[in-house]
Amino acid sequence: MKVAIYARYSSDNQRDASIADQLRMCRLHAEKQGWQIVEEYSDHAISGSSLLRPGIQALISDATRGCFNLILAEAMDRLSRDQEDIAGLFKRMSYSGVKMFTLSEGEVSHLHVGLKGTMNALFLKDLADKTRRGQRGRVEAGKSGAGNSYGYDVVKKLDANGEPIRGDRTINEAQAEVVRRIFRDYAAGKSAKTIAFSLNRDGIAAPSGGDWGFSTINGNPKRGNGILNNEMYVGKIVWNRQRFVKDPDTGKRQARPNPESEWVIQEAPELRILDDDLWNAVKARQGENRTERDESGIADVRKMNHRRRPKYLFSGLTKCACCGGGYSAISATLIGCSTARNKGTCDNRVNIRRDELEARVLNALRTKLVDPEMFARFCEVFTQEMNRLRMEGRAGIASAEAEIEKTEHELAKLLTAIKAGGPIEAIVEDMKRLEARKSELRTFLAEAEEPPPLLHPSMALQYRKRVQQLYEALQDEEEEKRIEAADILRSLVNQIVLTPVDGKVEIDVQGDLAGILIISAQTKNPAGGRGGSQVKMVAGAGFEPAAFRL
Repeated sequence: MKVAIYARYSSDNQRDASIADQLRMCRLHAEKQGWQIVEEYSDHAISGSSLLRPGIQALISDATRGCFNLILAEAMDRLSRDQEDIAGLFKRMSYSGVKMFTLSEGEVSHLHVGLKGTMNALFLKDLADKTRRGQRGRVEAGKSGAGNSYGYDVVKKLDANGEPIRGDRTINEAQAEVVRRIFRDYAAGKSAKTIAFSLNRDGIAAPSGGDWGFSTINGNPKRGNGILNNEMYVGKIVWNRQRFVKDPDTGKRQARPNPESEWVIQEAPELRILDDDLWNAVKARQGENRTERDESGIADVRKMNHRRRPKYLFSGLTKCACCGGGYSAISATLIGCSTARNKGTCDNRVNIRRDELEARVLNALRTKLVDPEMFARFCEVFTQEMNRLRMEGRAGIASAEAEIEKTEHELAKLLTAIKAGGPIEAIVEDMKRLEARKSELRTFLAEAEEPPPLLHPSMALQYRKRVQQLYEALQDEEEEKRIEAADILRSLVNQIVLTPVDGKVEIDVQGDLAGILIISAQTKNPAGGRGGSQVKMVAGAGFEPAAFRL
């Protein structure tokens, strides 16, 4: 029996020793059973409410490839606490012929998945309810209900039983003076960008410990985040303004506003940093700067959507080589490093005309990407990846075909045994089992993806033709064609790195050559469902990290 061990501890149990303890107990059990441990997987300080964990994903991937026959864990809640996830994991492992075994439950069955899955889901809900109840109690007692805010220090002290008292805060005078400075400057008419630049120039650390940005100051008034919206600065603690829900597809938490009737507001005059006049002056200026609304109070959605769309061909793709920040407009025609302008922490002050950037990049894509040597190199790398995927795909198919042949041979033996007068009931049970397995294998073969196709001989011609068509479409007078071509081109360019050299800008275009190949082939998935086969390249004379400069 080939066994894989899995261990995990969550963020509410920050103890690396927990992993070692789980692995040790699982090893002892495997040794007693005479099982062979082929791999160990673990996730550190990650909640079990989602399967988006590197350790469990690696385990699932290896299980589907037949690397082991059994998964061993301390308990089912180590694998997952989510009902849907544990049921899906059990279903996938059953399909792959991999059993699940835990020290607490033994061999995991459908009954365990149903009952324990429900219990674990209820545990998570109960834990969340208790946490919120505790937070609310602290807020109503005039204490902080969540994390710490800039301008305050956490007060660490213990109660009579030696347990930590949570939620107490005290004013940090140095940071409080920075808060007052931000509010005074904003009320005086300075923009958040200018204030951030000034703070960085004076060497004042931001709340995160890094550099100030205008978003740290502006925040979101509706959500109450950002320096200018923190009501604690006027002695009010506002809790339950929003809640967080987990996206079932990505596992990421998404903020959702709560109705104002559910907010909990508590006066805390000992935490006041600002006077009401300064606070109200800032709120008045924020009101003036909001998006214009119509008579019904609804913002013009069309204008907002238009503002969110990429206005220019390479908007959001240009990066500064010195600091990694983006390039943004500094005038109607010029773009420059936004970090240098907004934060003052980058020394790159070399700008470039937007039309010049677009022309140079488009010409490079049209000429460099059809270079015969580079395309030949790409075909070599792409073919190697295709062959690797073909081998992996054929391995599972060949194994299933061989097992079907073996099963049919065993069935023939059983028929012979019946004719010879063997125990019919036992033989019939074996035949049913073999027939069920053969049916599973045939279903697998029917649903198995075909290995990815080889490159077509005319692919190079189609590829060059497609690149030229993209370039011509960008010059088309019809707006719809230009937008479509621009969207395709943006999807193929990962980023454009701009480097200042002797007062000029050198351009590195990093893109996805395989993407153009896929479009040229007009096939949805030439890589057999494995997106990793799209070879990322730097647009230049090959696939090496060194990019060509425009």
